[in-house]
Amino acid sequence: MRSFCGLMAIFSLAALSAPAQTTAIPHLQRQGAATQLIVDGKPFLMLAGELRNSNSTSPDYMKPIWPRMAAMHVNTVLSAVQWELIEPQEGKFDFSLVDSQIRDAQTHNLRLIFLWFGSWKNGVSSYVPAWVKTNQAKYPRVQDKTGRGSEILSTLSAANRDADARAFAALMRHIKEVDVRRRVVMMQVENEVGLGGDSRDRCEAANKAFEAPVPKELLDYLGANKDRLYPQLRKAWEAAGSKTSGTWAQVFGEGEYTDEIFMAWNYASYVGKVAAAGKAEYPLPMFVNNACSMPSPGRPAPRGGGRPQPEVGNIWKFAAPAIDIRGPDLYTPNLPVWVNWYQESFVPENPLFIPETDGNTGTYHAFYVFGQHDGMGFSPFAIDEYAIARPGVKSVDAADLPLARSYGILTQLAPVILENQGKGKMAGVVAGAGETPQKIPLGNYVLQVSYPGRGRQAATAAAAPPPVFAGVSLEATEPAERSGALFISMGPDEYLVAGSGPLEVRFSPNTPGDPIVGILSIEEGAYADGRWVPGRRLNGDENGGGTDLRLGGDSSRNGLIQRIKLYRYH
Repeated sequence: MRSFCGLMAIFSLAALSAPAQTTAIPHLQRQGAATQLIVDGKPFLMLAGELRNSNSTSPDYMKPIWPRMAAMHVNTVLSAVQWELIEPQEGKFDFSLVDSQIRDAQTHNLRLIFLWFGSWKNGVSSYVPAWVKTNQAKYPRVQDKTGRGSEILSTLSAANRDADARAFAALMRHIKEVDVRRRVVMMQVENEVGLGGDSRDRCEAANKAFEAPVPKELLDYLGANKDRLYPQLRKAWEAAGSKTSGTWAQVFGEGEYTDEIFMAWNYASYVGKVAAAGKAEYPLPMFVNNACSMPSPGRPAPRGGGRPQPEVGNIWKFAAPAIDIRGPDLYTPNLPVWVNWYQESFVPENPLFIPETDGNTGTYHAFYVFGQHDGMGFSPFAIDEYAIARPGVKSVDAADLPLARSYGILTQLAPVILENQGKGKMAGVVAGAGETPQKIPLGNYVLQVSYPGRGRQAATAAAAPPPVFAGVSLEATEPAERSGALFISMGPDEYLVAGSGPLEVRFSPNTPGDPIVGILSIEEGAYADGRWVPGRRLNGDENGGGTDLRLGGDSSRNGLIQRIKLYRYH
């Protein structure tokens, strides 16, 4: 007689191998100026959250987490797959943890993004198998100038790369076999790669490669795309004479930026080959994440150590074509400034997906990312711990969390957002107490958005502007109060507006005609199954006598959206 556990294992395997509802593999597709993730044949907006790094290693630990994610209106969970656990012995694989996550995600109607903690996690090789860690002769490490090794696998080793690629390919082959209902929609390849303690690897192989000629294919690419290069990269190459051959220092000059270019080439080549090996088995969209650090005034340029950030974005684009997205990890209060810099200065056609961010600021930043930048997804880190009681902190019902309320509103709006992505019909804003009102042209009107009572601190804020580096404010201090909102132009004189926290919006003409804008009506309501369901009519005292739109209060707390119609007169 079979045991209960044995029967459950059989039932679980049967569930994973049940006939799929669709055969379409999740993929990326352009719509206008935006790139969308297509899941089950339809555009999909990722209202995501990343689990704490090690929580996915225990199915029992995860049991209460899955329903909490669903209660928070999360539709996509980012979860780690550690190399050391799936290949504890070389060539022998154990995918039981992968299977349990796919099964549980299916049970709770959630999608998954697996984070491949292969050669690097946070830039360090902490999740590689023991048989790799203990054989430094075969699997070499990064070394410093003194020859001292580190807990970081070297990119200049074919053995390191090939072992990682074989494991990742086996993982993708297994996912293809068992995930017939397409729970897994994307893959992250490695995690926050790049050196932190030095500008480049100093091991013997790295030193030889640095003194060797720059690969011809890279120089050919730079020459063919000179007008599309990041300004710092183009300037360094031109300052050294725009050479078509030579060592790294001869081609790009002496200095840390050349070290960064060199390491970007090696990291991108390594990660790109790992990703390509996985895609050959199962071609899901793949991305890398970049640990964005705030540059300090005392350091004129960030030392990236090869990270996939804008100043070496061209290198990553060319060396790792199997990588579809380079996403910024942003834990800074001035996220909009960073996103603007990241998107405007990065190589073209890089969709915006924020795989890691802070959940508190995410309450309002999510509206900005989806509204202003046609964001594909937004994912606060350690989201599984938000509703858990800790010393000095009471347990909170998952559905009552501020982020859950924001995700609830965005869940309603997702079909409308997806329909309008890439068409120039949306805008997003983040505004804080004491900040100057922002003017946003959208459709036939200019929207002036401000935080209520901003005048109290405006003079103080204007008196001491923060320093700026590469267009990014170095001031990371968050205002005491902050809100975010998303605007969708639904017609010549109509907008959908949703957000978190209080904001005031006034309208002025953006086209010829009568000079005064009035509010014809404001409806508070919600979307149910894609259909607008109106609630209160907010004319009169609630719209300042026909002069402004006011967000916040009961609307935000109750997950409601506002639909405003305007008219003009003289």
